[in-house]
Amino acid sequence: MSVATKKLAEKPEKTRTSFLDKFLNFIEKSGNKLPDPATMFFGLAMLVIILSHLAAAAGWQAVNPATKEVVKAVSLLQRENIVRILTEMVNNFATFPPLGLVLVVMLGVGVAEYSGLISALLRRLLIGASTSVIVPAVVFTGILGNAAGDSALIVLPPLAAMIFLSVGRHPIAGIAAAYAGVAAGFSANLFINMLDVLLAGFTEKAAQIIDPKYIANPAMNYYFFIASTFLLTFVGSWVTVKIVEPRLGAFQGQNEKFHPLNDVEKKALGVAGLVALAYVGLIAYLTLPPHALLRDPQTGSLIISPFMKSLVPIMTGFFLFPAIGYGIAAGTIKSDKDLAVMMGKAMSTMGSYIVLAFLAAQFMAYFNWSNMGTILAIKGAELLRNIGFTGLPLLLGIIIFSSMINLLVASASAKWAVLGPVFVPMLMLLGYSPAFTQLAYRIGDSITNPITPLLAYFPIVLSHARKYDEKLGMGTLISTLLPFSIYFAVTWFILFSIWYFLDLPLGPGNMIRL
Repeated sequence: MSVATKKLAEKPEKTRTSFLDKFLNFIEKSGNKLPDPATMFFGLAMLVIILSHLAAAAGWQAVNPATKEVVKAVSLLQRENIVRILTEMVNNFATFPPLGLVLVVMLGVGVAEYSGLISALLRRLLIGASTSVIVPAVVFTGILGNAAGDSALIVLPPLAAMIFLSVGRHPIAGIAAAYAGVAAGFSANLFINMLDVLLAGFTEKAAQIIDPKYIANPAMNYYFFIASTFLLTFVGSWVTVKIVEPRLGAFQGQNEKFHPLNDVEKKALGVAGLVALAYVGLIAYLTLPPHALLRDPQTGSLIISPFMKSLVPIMTGFFLFPAIGYGIAAGTIKSDKDLAVMMGKAMSTMGSYIVLAFLAAQFMAYFNWSNMGTILAIKGAELLRNIGFTGLPLLLGIIIFSSMINLLVASASAKWAVLGPVFVPMLMLLGYSPAFTQLAYRIGDSITNPITPLLAYFPIVLSHARKYDEKLGMGTLISTLLPFSIYFAVTWFILFSIWYFLDLPLGPGNMIRL
């Protein structure tokens, strides 16, 4: 047992008497009484079928502000929809976006793990390193990782668990810190990415309802999110150390032993480094030149380009090829059969996730077919508009409402396509820029990401956590992640209010008021 682990084990358990502790204990106990996630998704799918019929019978409908079309609730108990449920069941599963993404990425990560590359790399980086930088490094990497899209939600949590375990910290705390960094800090970043471009397009269309000449800038919230990145890194690290780790206590499982690298491992790590360097060089050749293969052939853009659509296989290759180089040099991969066995082992750990993905795919398909999510978003936005709030209370209300809708509808672009045409014109008439309205939405869209089981990546995070605690319930995971949502929300509320009162620029050429 390492010195850090001994200190953690000897630390007396914190007396849980604070209001937050009592609240989190209640969430944990209540959540653990819920059925298994697979059963829950099955139950939700059945519930959507019943509610869709009741909503359709009641004539529930709304006018989509973007298209001016009437959106009506659709009963899934109609003859044609019962047939649809049966005939499209396989297709729902096969086309479930996170399924292929998760499995493809895990092929590369699995080979990197079973070949010994990850273990060797962690030992090389962490032996002699200060443990005080581990937590902020994990949170900061998670926040920056969201620029790579959903890939970061798959890759970073298990790696963070290994890192935490290697320095004597609880691996589930590492999973929580990484997942929260990516999910709760989803909009914060130091780089402009695909989501910025995608949402700016919807904002532009919504703003042109009032000003046909309005042009949106993907960097319209850039200054605010730069500040958010560093602030949320500090807050996320504080939450991990002061709240999450004390609640989890000392890890009772087998700890990762620290052994210095031997000569063979050092040589193999060098080979892996050369392979990784060559791979990065290849990707650079395919992306950096003006007319590179992975740039948009017409505009030359990298943000909207084949490169962004290829991030999953690129990420897989970044793990796979150096791992093969390491395995051959270290002797852990002696033939193609060894490589196939490692990939098979990686897939064998994904069985429970595949079951969850099948049921989650059916639920999400039924929810989309019923139109209830769209109607709920439109009705909620209209209610918020009619309440009569103005100024900062209205903007904070948009954040809160967006965070609530996010618990049911995970897609950031899908929600903004519906909410943008309501909120953007309304606030433009009150004198606020589309950039500020979009900012309020994006904060709300981020803060509840970690705690909603309906986010497609929640089940895989749960499966990663269960590697270290087989009895871990959904309530325990939610109560572990909830402090991040709470403190990120408070932090962003305060930062948003400061920006509002000081009238600071949001991004290049974008102010709070028109």
